[in-house]
Amino acid sequence: MNRIARMTGTVAGVGYLRPAPGTWGSLAALPLAALIQMIGGFPLMLAACVVTFLAGWWATREMTRGQDNHDPSEIVMDEVCGQLIALLPLSFGAWHAGVAMTAMWPGWIAAFVLFRLFDIAKPGPVGWADRRNDPLGVMLDDVIAGVFAALGVGFLAWLAHGVFGV
Repeated sequence: MNRIARMTGTVAGVGYLRPAPGTWGSLAALPLAALIQMIGGFPLMLAACVVTFLAGWWATREMTRGQDNHDPSEIVMDEVCGQLIALLPLSFGAWHAGVAMTAMWPGWIAAFVLFRLFDIAKPGPVGWADRRNDPLGVMLDDVIAGVFAALGVGFLAWLAHGVFGV
C-alpha cells in the first residue's frame, strides 16, 4: 500500500489509536484548526477543508483499492475534514470580529459534540453518503455531518447571543 496514502488517511497514525479512532481523528483536528486560524483566518480554514477533503478522498481510494472494506476504521482524514467544516462558523466569526477563535471555547465544544453525534448517528443524508460504499461516500458522510454540525453551531450561537444575550 502507498505509504503516503496511509500517512494521509490515518493522519500520521492517529487512526490507529483505540478505542474510537474517529473520535481521536476529530480531536486531532482541533489543534490543527487553531493553528490554521492563527496563520490565515477563515480563508485558510476554508482552503483547509477543501485540501483535507481531496487528500482524504485520494488516500481512502488508495488504501481501500482491491479490498472489501470500503471504510476501515483507521482512516480518519474524513473526520478531520468534517470537524474542520463544523468549526467554520467559529472561524468566520472570529475572523470577522478580529478576535481569537480559541476564545470561543463553548463553540468548540458544541462543534465537536455535534459533529460526533451526526457522524455516529448518520441521520438522513449522512447515512445515504455512508451507504455509497465507496471512497467518495467515506468522505461525504463526514462532510455532511460537518455541515449539519456547523448549522447547529450557528443556531446555538444565535440562541446564546441573539436570544439570551450572553
